[in-house]
Amino acid sequence: MERQMQAVAKRGDVDLVMVNPLGIPPFPLSLHPRYQALARLSGSEERGGVKVLRPHFRLIPSIGAHRNARAEARAVLPLAKRLHTHEPFDVIDAQFFYPDGPAAVATGKALGRPVSIKARGADIHHWGSAPATRKQVLEAGRAADGLLAVSLGLIEDMAALGMPRERISVHRTGLNADLFRPYDRRLCRDQLGLPRDAVVLATVGALIARKGQRFAIEALADLPGAILLLAGAGEDENALRSQAERLGLSDRVRFLGAVPHAELPAVLNAANVFVLPTASEGLANAWVEALACGTPVVTTPIAGAQELLTDPAWGRMVPRDAKAIALAVREMLFARPSPESVSAAISAFSWDANAAALVAHWQRLARRD
Repeated sequence: MERQMQAVAKRGDVDLVMVNPLGIPPFPLSLHPRYQALARLSGSEERGGVKVLRPHFRLIPSIGAHRNARAEARAVLPLAKRLHTHEPFDVIDAQFFYPDGPAAVATGKALGRPVSIKARGADIHHWGSAPATRKQVLEAGRAADGLLAVSLGLIEDMAALGMPRERISVHRTGLNADLFRPYDRRLCRDQLGLPRDAVVLATVGALIARKGQRFAIEALADLPGAILLLAGAGEDENALRSQAERLGLSDRVRFLGAVPHAELPAVLNAANVFVLPTASEGLANAWVEALACGTPVVTTPIAGAQELLTDPAWGRMVPRDAKAIALAVREMLFARPSPESVSAAISAFSWDANAAALVAHWQRLARRD
């Protein structure tokens, strides 16, 4: 989202303020390093030409999800009113559906401004189905003046929930093509301490059950000598480490932790195949970034992947099954598509195109108002 808004600001035709509410739990949960790091962030700063404001709201982890949108709205509304008095808004935009969507709708109603909400995948598939938040997500979707989704399949999911299909438009992700591009694989492997002649798989994403890293680990049993790079952190890390040890694969599974975004191209270029056995996505940035690096993708046959992987050279879609994943990997190793042919999959993706489409969407809403 930050890169997207920086691309918008670079255009010079939008006066943009980014409000990034931070949920901080009460003591003693607020002592957790994650929340302490958030609390230390400046309340106001400029990042890449974008003014960022960070009001705090009270967050109750896990059990308090149904309260988060209202708490966020209470934190944002006084700030939004002051900003609107100084320089009136044309449009209020939420870049994630929950809790930001309901909070944006409440703010838009108070200020009499049109509201746009963007859906990215998990915000619809999880919060849109969770009993505690489903109603809020649906009401926000129905109240918003315009809706965006990262894939056509996600539009269908939103419509199935009861949101107005005629108000939903596709808005693809962007890409930093200067950063994510084919590099010399041998040098990337040297940088990561990997053997130059091994089969290397990579997956990027939070270590959570939905991403399905356990299936990728299990697939190594049918890929002798292959190494799996896991870039990401999350609640499943201990379980995944235990799984690798139990299967006798610990020496072939590399836990890289949370890799800085600027360092991901080395991971993606080091791999022969990118593997993401995800249960749900909109259109995953990780797919796009892997393809941009010339690395074919093995993932599940969900709607966003079906829209993206339309050429066999770009990857395979298989069930969340270790043997099916291993077979798909072997097929891609045998096919050996060139990095240039793989990166052709995302020739239309760029942050400039993404920003242009977003600004055009905002302009339509502003004119309609």
